[in-house]
Amino acid sequence: MFAAYIEQFGAPDQIRHGELPAPRPGPADVIVDVEVSAVNHVDTFVRSGAWRTDVRLPFVIGRDLVGTVTSTGSSVVGFSPGDRVWCNSLGYAGRQGAAAEQALVAADRLYHLPEGVAAADAVAVAHPAATAHLALFTHGRLRVGETVVVLGAGGNVGSALVLMAARAGARVVAVAGAGSAERVRALGAAEFVDYRDPDTVERIRRAAPRGVDMYLDTSARNDLTTAVDLLARRGRIVLLAGLDTTPTLPAGRLYVKDCSVVGFAISQASADELADAAAHINLLLADGSLRPSAVHEMPLSEAAAAHRLLDEGKARGKIVLRTGA
Repeated sequence: MFAAYIEQFGAPDQIRHGELPAPRPGPADVIVDVEVSAVNHVDTFVRSGAWRTDVRLPFVIGRDLVGTVTSTGSSVVGFSPGDRVWCNSLGYAGRQGAAAEQALVAADRLYHLPEGVAAADAVAVAHPAATAHLALFTHGRLRVGETVVVLGAGGNVGSALVLMAARAGARVVAVAGAGSAERVRALGAAEFVDYRDPDTVERIRRAAPRGVDMYLDTSARNDLTTAVDLLARRGRIVLLAGLDTTPTLPAGRLYVKDCSVVGFAISQASADELADAAAHINLLLADGSLRPSAVHEMPLSEAAAAHRLLDEGKARGKIVLRTGA
């Protein structure tokens, strides 16, 4: 099979496109003919070696795919050849990646694709939407009626956060560029704040006069001083981005307000947590409410160029690699 892979860690030019042996399933595994895979920032961290995880060289990159089941292991139930499926947890922790013509997926990390959902749309939202679910529900303990502030609400993760929080009965204050205002309001945001406004913090404060119950910054700036100041009693800050940030934590104000800061990386999520997120994502895919704002398709053979675009901040829309399968 053809795959995008590395033989050593490093820059995007370490990515090769060539033939590797096709995977062979164990009893609990499924072989998927891959139609599309996604390119995420975390994929660039694994490729470069910045995110340390079990990698067996040559290593197929990428973690998200949509494709069709071609065969299953002897103990697999619930999947049959011809089923359209998706996965968002390959390419780390000893698992080979998704950017190939075929991929081996453990059955407990594979999910059925709702009928009528385009493969590119599904693979583009898989990683950001799972991140949003884990942030809001697994780690943020969101409750009905709470006020949630989302910084970077116009992005892939931010949009999913707005949609999911609003659907769960939260009041969402979305912070993003003016060009995203219409979209995030359509996703359910009760208030919109332009991040370029010099009075951004005061506008958030006016939008949440009783304080913020959950504060999420997808832009990776992680200004904890401002965040703690905005929190209500027992408010929570959920850190989900910013690998290299070292913000100052105003510990005194944090503890007297009975607040908390929790961080998580989706790579640490259990199979059960990811399956719970996938069930939620499938509901939103099926009703048409969860869609990417923009998708940039490239052939699998251009995986190195795709990683370069992401590294250089030049990607326009979610990059999706198409195998042609």
